[in-house]
Amino acid sequence: MEQNRSYLVAVIGDRDSVLGFRAVGFDVHFAEEPQDAGILLKKLVRDGKYAIIYITEPLFTVLSELIETYRDLTLPAIIVIPSVSENSGVGIRRIQNSVERAVGADILFKE
Repeated sequence: MEQNRSYLVAVIGDRDSVLGFRAVGFDVHFAEEPQDAGILLKKLVRDGKYAIIYITEPLFTVLSELIETYRDLTLPAIIVIPSVSENSGVGIRRIQNSVERAVGADILFKE
């Protein structure tokens, strides 16, 4: 009989942007430098215990090539979130592109 597997949620980013996620039970990982965040992201993906990994926009932007290598994995989903200091709209554009790919049209932001 197969057991149900519980997955975790992680957040990677600067302290001010991600510390509050501890209150909802997420594993919070502080990374100010992209190199540190890249090493950490690789480790979290390799661990195989995370269903979702949120990463702040500044780190996501610098690590986009690495993150793209994980795009076809079922788990974890790597999702960009705004940081306290920066919100360039990258997250919204990625969601829009994903929806367009899935349904063939822009149904979220169409005026």
